[in-house]
Amino acid sequence: MKFGPLAAGAALLAVITACGSGGQTGGGGGGAGGKIGIDHPRADSDFWNSYIKYVPQMASELKVDLMPATNSQNDVTKLVNNVQALIGQGAKAIVMAPQDTGAIATTLQTLANKKIPVVTVDTRPDKGQVYMVVRADNRAYGTKACEFLGEKLGGKGKVVQLMGSLSSINGRDRAEAFRECMKSKFPGITVFEEPTEWEGSKAASMLQTRLEQNPDIKGIYMHAGGVHLAPTLQVLKQKGLLVPPGDAKHVFVVSNDGIPQEFEAIRKGEIDATVSQPADLYAKYALYYAKAAIDGKTFKPGPTDHDSTIIQLPNGLEDQLPAPLVTKDNVDDKSLWGNQVK
Repeated sequence: MKFGPLAAGAALLAVITACGSGGQTGGGGGGAGGKIGIDHPRADSDFWNSYIKYVPQMASELKVDLMPATNSQNDVTKLVNNVQALIGQGAKAIVMAPQDTGAIATTLQTLANKKIPVVTVDTRPDKGQVYMVVRADNRAYGTKACEFLGEKLGGKGKVVQLMGSLSSINGRDRAEAFRECMKSKFPGITVFEEPTEWEGSKAASMLQTRLEQNPDIKGIYMHAGGVHLAPTLQVLKQKGLLVPPGDAKHVFVVSNDGIPQEFEAIRKGEIDATVSQPADLYAKYALYYAKAAIDGKTFKPGPTDHDSTIIQLPNGLEDQLPAPLVTKDNVDDKSLWGNQVK
């Protein structure tokens, strides 16, 4: 597997003093160093498997002392146990991606009491102190999907929203933004909502049933291509609906993730768009901020020098990385991480 070029180390360190993205050194002093523990959230998603493969590459580039990773397999109890094990092994900072964002508060409090900073990736805990959330604007995902489908359907018809888990801030953000956008901009479109819990089998079953009840559905919004793409395409194929965009039976599909499989499906005309979540940048900046935390660096809200914006949260900061909409018009853009994976 090949990855795109990374910025030089000096350029990375410049983030500290970039306009609005941080500045002063905190009480710990710079250059202290220390082990970084990391827990991966799951291994049953093409998106997360791509992220996992980027982590050691980024660790090498950033020269961080990365401990052997654990994987909580979409189970918050395993996440809690893994974090305890990483603490016992001497972790000075923790990187995690809790899939249930409401159930991790006690663990975050434990880490705060031990003065072990936490960076969360992709998901933002509902409560509990974090040093930095490395994420993209998930509400923008839902809005972009709504606008794309609304325009393709001419403001009329029926669409299915295959949601993730509503116990996750990501599932809630995407679902709420999509729903609100459809209601305000495309009131002539009926939206059927299906909570899949980020599970492909549930997505397939729900989509199958919904298409049987409403064979005139013309649009699908998938919250996670990494788990929803294959089962969705299989259901459409079974229904005789996996046809090119020029065919009257074509169902317009927009996804989230930006995995290579989605790009290939766009090229084939099987789906029409996806929002590219930056798996490479998630790995890069999760480790970057974890190292910065150990070194006593502090950041503040505002634009960064890597085309993102840090925002203030009630429980910390969030670096919202760019996540572009990908269609047939830009699917071959070499700068997209999904086109750098071989």
